[in-house]
Amino acid sequence: MEYITEANRIVSFDENNNLIAEVTFPTRDEKRVDINHVYVDESLRGQGIASHLMKLAYLEIKARGRLIVAKCPYAISWFKKYPEYQDIVINVKTQNKE
Repeated sequence: MEYITEANRIVSFDENNNLIAEVTFPTRDEKRVDINHVYVDESLRGQGIASHLMKLAYLEIKARGRLIVAKCPYAISWFKKYPEYQDIVINVKTQNKE
């Protein structure tokens, strides 16, 4: 599957140019973006594509030096499941700080 990174989203299209996977992260302000939508076509669900999109979005946002505000329910649950990616997330924390 080929992923295309745009200014505020990462997408994938099928051979007919239909959207089959997407994560969107619009700019909130000069330091933050919102991950507000994760979509995977029904025919592809259960294959880890949404999780892969989240990793790609995290890496892209981190490379840009931005912080993440997770707004999408999937994004919130993903960050809770993978606390190792929470270093730039400002509204989801599951690690115990002792």
